[in-house]
Amino acid sequence: MTEPIPPITLPPSQNPELEGKWLKQRLHGWLDTEFIPEAVNQNIAERAAQIFVRQRMEGENDLGSLVIAIVTEMQAFDFSKSFYGEFAIANAVSDLLLESLGIDKCCGQ
Repeated sequence: MTEPIPPITLPPSQNPELEGKWLKQRLHGWLDTEFIPEAVNQNIAERAAQIFVRQRMEGENDLGSLVIAIVTEMQAFDFSKSFYGEFAIANAVSDLLLESLGIDKCCGQ
């Protein structure tokens, strides 16, 4: 029988604004290198970071819940000028956070 993957909990935030600034910078860089640099990438990174900061300020530490919040709220973003969508952004945020925690994002390890 397979075991469920345990939830990943981020440490409580000491400075959500600083975390948001870091996330915005890292996500913007990822967006620009994954396909091609686009002007809209700045706006995407800004919006995702705003969602993340608000969630962290509200005490959210569960990575899965943060990803769901980003997917849900990014649905209102206009991705018509981008290669990306809300799921790609939420997954990229998850990958960046896992990387920052030193967790291998492959295969739940």
